[in-house]
Amino acid sequence: MADTTKIRERCEIPVEDTWATEDLFATDEAWEQELEALSAEKDVLAAYAGRLGQSGETLYEYLYKMEMSDVRGHLLGNYCMRKADVDTRDATYQAMRGKFMSVVVAMGAALSFETPEIMAISEDSLNGFYADCPKLERYRRYLTNLRRKKDHVLSPAEEKLLAAAGEISQAPSDTYGMFANADIKFADALDSEGNSHAVSQGTFVPIQSGTDRLLRKNAYESLYDGFANYKNTAASLLNAQNKQLKFFAEARYYENAFEASLDNTNVPTSVYLNLIDTVHKNMDKMHRYVRLRKKMLGVDELHFYDVYAPLVSDVGKNIPFAEAKQTVYDALAPLGDEYRKVLKEGFENRWIDVYQNVGKRSGAYSAGAAVHPFVLLNYSGTLDSQFTLAHEMGHALHSYLSNKHQNPIDAGYVIFVAEVASTCNEALLMEYLLNKTTDKKERIYLINHFLEQFKGTLYRQTMFAEFELNIGRMAAQGQTLTADALCAEYRRLNEEYFGPDMVVDDRIAMEWARIPHFYYNYYVFQYATGYSAAIALSQKILAEGEPAVKDYLNFLSGGCSKSPIDLLKGAGVDMTGPEPVQAALELFGRLLDEMETLIGE
Repeated sequence: MADTTKIRERCEIPVEDTWATEDLFATDEAWEQELEALSAEKDVLAAYAGRLGQSGETLYEYLYKMEMSDVRGHLLGNYCMRKADVDTRDATYQAMRGKFMSVVVAMGAALSFETPEIMAISEDSLNGFYADCPKLERYRRYLTNLRRKKDHVLSPAEEKLLAAAGEISQAPSDTYGMFANADIKFADALDSEGNSHAVSQGTFVPIQSGTDRLLRKNAYESLYDGFANYKNTAASLLNAQNKQLKFFAEARYYENAFEASLDNTNVPTSVYLNLIDTVHKNMDKMHRYVRLRKKMLGVDELHFYDVYAPLVSDVGKNIPFAEAKQTVYDALAPLGDEYRKVLKEGFENRWIDVYQNVGKRSGAYSAGAAVHPFVLLNYSGTLDSQFTLAHEMGHALHSYLSNKHQNPIDAGYVIFVAEVASTCNEALLMEYLLNKTTDKKERIYLINHFLEQFKGTLYRQTMFAEFELNIGRMAAQGQTLTADALCAEYRRLNEEYFGPDMVVDDRIAMEWARIPHFYYNYYVFQYATGYSAAIALSQKILAEGEPAVKDYLNFLSGGCSKSPIDLLKGAGVDMTGPEPVQAALELFGRLLDEMETLIGE
């Protein structure tokens, strides 16, 4: 069994626990050759400038070549980014990623004529193109979605200028990534016996999930004091991120970056606002959970270093990765043999980079690729790590099935539906574990983990979304996002969401500085909406069986072939109203009821 307590160097990780980037390119040299080939395609595609409105055949030829270039680019991007993420200190792959981004930006600038020219084609002409060139039907969805944003498309010269600025716009995010993952260091934390523990973004949550309160407190102080030492730098980066979003939104005649972001994925802004409103109407349940946690821990004051502490002793155990894989495989039996066959393929063929190493990007993600998905973990042997495995493999299977059933141009599902498959897997895993146990202590442990998922995903991510919305509004009004302004707003929201039974201190006010998702452009609300949809879908799958599974697999195979709202409606969930969020929060309330009953017995 792997030692998950030591942070190893990359060279110490067994190859079977690393992902197979050779499935993308055998060598760095092969990658370099392919990058040169992609760069050369720029001129081939640019030669279509001024010709897209000539005929259906010409438009088809251009779109097909562009689609194939995108396939090539995705493989190239996956290789250099996956290599860079496993050791952010490695200058070779940081440089390769930079070269790749330069080619992408140059390609975008060269092809900036595409959108204005397509917008200029009249409806009658486009309908004639479809009739004259049946092959063009392959791109009807793409063209329709592109043309719906006609009011926000600029002249060819202006589009070229914005495309050329694309690399600069990534500077705040790229700089933050190097700062948070490679450069910032944290003081070691002492436990109650005087032993020293390394603190990093990868070790922080496992430490916070431990039973040693002094260690939790010291690690908490180490992490947030570390960020506080650079609070002005962190604030400057987040301010720059919001300013660049504001610039691009206004350049395209959107009212603000919020509207521009959601329009990009064709999701009504009302969905975002409904989420916040519905969560606010159910804030009493969150406060009730905080009171319950304080009671079960038996502490006079509940601090933020207590929010992950186990509520039941002698239940949580170290879960070897092999055991976690088997449990997840068993738990997802309701999704059928087809689903689990692909899941097993991923487990056995190095789709996953399993353990933390020095310099490795923190957290977890799944990156879809034409060859197969690539899943990054920092597996630590906890129950939470097991759920993260289920979560990321949900993303992976979503990518795999969409790539299998859709043309490349329609395979990339939008962010709004991205978190549904992952959290549906988590919900099915939880139902499986709860149904397996009759032990009271274990049931309390599992129900608490389920409650933690609601707290962490529905409430906490909505709090993040509200923070992002509010600071975006501040930036839109011309306010500089200083460290003091960011801390004040973040502290206010923590007080509102966690309620009077939580001690809200100056350190938690710095938490915004360690959240990379604030550089994802109004991304986080989709964790909460996705979780709500996933709860609804998991309940349908367990209650209805095969018909619900068929609808769900069709959803997973849909890519972006329909709008995200319509894709979810096809699976049986309507996210345009508050009902899925409200229903999920009512389940949270029922779980609280059961927890209170169990601890009262």
